[in-house]
Amino acid sequence: MGYVSSNRKPLLSRKATNDGHAENCPYFDGWKAYYSDPFHATQNPSGVIQMGLAEHQLCFDLVQEWLVNNPEASICTKEGKDKFRDIAIFQDYHGLPEFRNAVAKFMGRVRGDKVKFDPDRIVMSGGATGAHELITFCLADPGDAFLVPTPYYPGFDRDLCWRTEARLLPVVCHSSNNFKVTRKALEEAYAKAVEANITVKGLLLTNPSNPLGTILDRDTLREAMSFINEKNIHLICDEIYAATVFRQPDFISIAEIIEEDQEYNRNLVHIIYSLSKDMGFPGFRVGIVYSYNDAVVECSRKMSSFGLVSSQTQYLIASMLSDDQFIGKFLLESAERLATRHNDFTDGLRQVGIKCLNGNAGLFLWMDLRGLLMDSTVEAETALWRVIINDVKLNVSPGSSFHCSEPGWFRVCIANMNEETTKLALARIREFVLRNGNKPNRKEKCWQSDLRLRLSFRRMDDVLRSPCIMSPRSPIPQSPLVRTRT
Repeated sequence: MGYVSSNRKPLLSRKATNDGHAENCPYFDGWKAYYSDPFHATQNPSGVIQMGLAEHQLCFDLVQEWLVNNPEASICTKEGKDKFRDIAIFQDYHGLPEFRNAVAKFMGRVRGDKVKFDPDRIVMSGGATGAHELITFCLADPGDAFLVPTPYYPGFDRDLCWRTEARLLPVVCHSSNNFKVTRKALEEAYAKAVEANITVKGLLLTNPSNPLGTILDRDTLREAMSFINEKNIHLICDEIYAATVFRQPDFISIAEIIEEDQEYNRNLVHIIYSLSKDMGFPGFRVGIVYSYNDAVVECSRKMSSFGLVSSQTQYLIASMLSDDQFIGKFLLESAERLATRHNDFTDGLRQVGIKCLNGNAGLFLWMDLRGLLMDSTVEAETALWRVIINDVKLNVSPGSSFHCSEPGWFRVCIANMNEETTKLALARIREFVLRNGNKPNRKEKCWQSDLRLRLSFRRMDDVLRSPCIMSPRSPIPQSPLVRTRT
């Protein structure tokens, strides 16, 4: 591979040759399997349906209508071309003032206008991925750690750790209380870190949760603030799914909590936001670091020059987010469509005895397939996942990829496809469960025979060994579907 020179000295850096990208796990392997056999309604109707992609594609018609009615928002139209020169040469890494003002206003509106955000604290980054790395660089040195409740998004292992050399320490949560974060679990994780002589720099919370699709209640958020104040560590709140809440209870931002109690040290609080999920614009790479710490704002703004949002994107987004009537319509319609999709899918699963965690946010379900496992082990979960990939032809993500403490949970994304594909995916799941899942003898459940299971393993291994299958973030010549994913 050209990693070592003739004199045995490394030709590439340690980062270029290690596994710090954390993509060697079933979450990313599922993407590779999908790319090798992608579903298409007419060209490949028996292919793998992508249900590992947390993307919001239910409201593009609203955005397209706005673009048609507002051509001047783009500098690439005859109506907007007079702005082309000014926008094309803009280089201020603070960002366009109208962009920062619009984003700050939108963040407040998504949070029910219960809090206001200062445009001067808006720092740009290349999506939430870049924002997480940026804040990590500001807060942690190599070897320092952040506590993260499980289950958590697999990309965090790469985003916060690969280039910064920080580490993540799990705060183990359980299904017995719907994976709620408790003070006891936080204290236990912190104590283990201290015992191992690891410096804990902060706590990372995702609210709403990916992959759970739940929100953190006021008591949990206040407990988290109390915890980080006592330990004098930072709190990073990833709120990129804030506008995907589709039913009660309402979303509560950490910004609201620190406004309620002035005793909290707000210098320790930092919010990560983006437009990838709430608006469905992952390709625009609009990531935001919002910190209440002046030194962090100053440092992160300098670092942001490595991953700015293009001025053309800023200009378009500023115009769109400033249209109060459109944003109001979009947020209401988005919530209604997400609720409908969520209800339809969970109802369909319930008809064949499959339960999901009771969520009210996000672009996915946390599906409980523990009853289909041969044993309550990660190995059994992986075996079931491989059959779902190869035989059922669905790319769903196993809980072990999310560091879940209990085997048998799967994240299923439901907002990245049209209604017809959604119905087909649901039909495939139901057919599989009805055929294999309702047998009284546990040893006879799933997959009918060892031979079929071995064949499923072999096909998956062949896929993963194929030299043409690469990282889901790498360019793949065979697939026209390559986009930035989360």
